[in-house]
Amino acid sequence: MKIALIDDDVAVLESLSQFLTAAGLDSAPFSSAEAFLANGLDKDIGCVVSDVRLPNMTGIELHREIARRSPGLPVILITGQGDIAMAVAAVQAGAFDFIEKPFTDDRIITSVRNAIAAGARNRADADLRAEFTGRIAELSPRQKQVMDLLVVGLSNKEIALRLGLSTRTVENYRAWVMERMRTRNLAELVRLATWLEGREIEFHGTAR
Repeated sequence: MKIALIDDDVAVLESLSQFLTAAGLDSAPFSSAEAFLANGLDKDIGCVVSDVRLPNMTGIELHREIARRSPGLPVILITGQGDIAMAVAAVQAGAFDFIEKPFTDDRIITSVRNAIAAGARNRADADLRAEFTGRIAELSPRQKQVMDLLVVGLSNKEIALRLGLSTRTVENYRAWVMERMRTRNLAELVRLATWLEGREIEFHGTAR
């Protein structure tokens, strides 16, 4: 994966690129936020390292635009002393890290490696979310009703009473839901539904 480096100071760009290369990391330099965005947020970009103070679009504004276009792409902001409050606010808004000038090679390399790893996890989560959301879209309206009631804890009998169905019919719908969602048991289905809702339960299933 490439690291996008954004700074209007050519000397800084060259220096950053050189020590990232020495650390075995591939970089792509850009002299402005606009030039980077014109590149189309290449899928090979693993993270973005941007100075806060840029001509026209600032690093803070760039982070907002990246968050809108590609929310899983980590952004590291390089800040001068007068930019720290802005950088802290950006991190609170979702930026991955901010690094104060002057910084050591180890400080930025460690942050970049961590950002690349976080970005990979974000992409994997997004792929899984899209896959599972697609499976839900393939359920019939009644199957979706049964699934929703299962994951909030209702028994087959309670669901049957709620929907005016026989318990046997609910059992059949439950089996179809498990098969189409590729979950092995109710606990896995609940974890999956909870994860899709963005709640704080990690999904450990193998429903693929």
